[in-house]
Amino acid sequence: MKSICIFEDEKYQQLQPLTFFRPVYNLRCGILSLHRKIRRNYPNIKVELNTRGYLRNLIKQNHPEEIVNHVKSEYTLFINGRILVDDDFNKIIPFEGKDELFISGSTFIGARLSGKNLHSLNKSLKDVLNIADFPKLQKREIDVRIIEYPWDLIKYNEEELINDYKKLTYSNHNQIENYPEVHFLNPDNIFISKNVTLKPGVILDAEDGPIFIGENTQIMHNASIQGPAFIGQNSIIKMSATIYHNTSVGKVCKVGGEIENTIIHGYSNKQHYGFLGNSYLGSWVNLGAGTTNSDLKNNYGTIKVQINNEIIESGRQFVGLTMGDHSKSAINTSFNTGAVVGVSSNVFGGTFPPKYLPSFSWGGSEALTTYDIDRSIEVAERVMQRRNVNLTEIDKELFKKVFDLTVNERRKLGFPK
Repeated sequence: MKSICIFEDEKYQQLQPLTFFRPVYNLRCGILSLHRKIRRNYPNIKVELNTRGYLRNLIKQNHPEEIVNHVKSEYTLFINGRILVDDDFNKIIPFEGKDELFISGSTFIGARLSGKNLHSLNKSLKDVLNIADFPKLQKREIDVRIIEYPWDLIKYNEEELINDYKKLTYSNHNQIENYPEVHFLNPDNIFISKNVTLKPGVILDAEDGPIFIGENTQIMHNASIQGPAFIGQNSIIKMSATIYHNTSVGKVCKVGGEIENTIIHGYSNKQHYGFLGNSYLGSWVNLGAGTTNSDLKNNYGTIKVQINNEIIESGRQFVGLTMGDHSKSAINTSFNTGAVVGVSSNVFGGTFPPKYLPSFSWGGSEALTTYDIDRSIEVAERVMQRRNVNLTEIDKELFKKVFDLTVNERRKLGFPK
């Protein structure tokens, strides 16, 4: 059997808190995840996944057909899950070929292995891979986009929305004639899936980029969407919502207020007034009414962001909020430019909370403490049941593991245990 193995390298930590509850290759950019973009390049080839050990059972639970952390093939092309590929990537690295290593500058991109070389790697296959784990083979330099930090996903979102739209849409399915009271600008660049509800007064403006509306989505009265944009299946866009260009909304989300240049994973809510810009939200996030973030400094300078206990110079003028899975904000919460909130946090208070909040934080500007693990699991279970999703024992163990992984980070900031 021949296969592709998508793996994580040690720099998954640079994408925390988004990667606490998912492998790096399951992050979204455009319409699709990094994982699905790689798969699209190599159709009809078995895909195997390599990831951190504590995520293994989660992947097996959600994708039981995948082989995880055990390469069973006789010939495998290994590909780093942090890369953002276009549809010519299979020409840059063809599936068939001699055994060799692929690098881009200082980043290990992957390897093609067979026979003894593959057997040697399999004997000591690690959860997180780097070039030192592979046999010493000829190296080939390639040019490919690499996702280093969360804002890179926002940076490339516009282009990826356009690219994914071209690959996923097909003709004769616009159904424009079914919505006489909806305003379509450049309708040839708008794709409406099955069972979509568009209420009177909706504006879909695709003059600057395409718009993809997923199945069973409801867009309420007077909402405006400017392309390029993606709205996932079973989502609801609230009345008078204003969704500007370069926005991706996952499945089963509720979205309102003003949003631009933002990626939101599935099952998250930002359904009330307030601004969200140049931001990235994980799954099961809920932003209270009036929650707003800044994405531009008053001096128009570049923005520094704290990632994995380091202050990183982003080099970008616009960086908004990065928020991990299962985190929430209270009404009228205001986040600073380049703010980061870890997973399973509850943020509230009268003024701006700290610019960086570790996972399992409880509080905001006035005081901070640790969000009790049992209580956080209880709330997550209650929230998920409202969307007819069960919190399994595997999910609960994931919460506990991430809580343990982030204990020292909270202690350094003076949190109680």
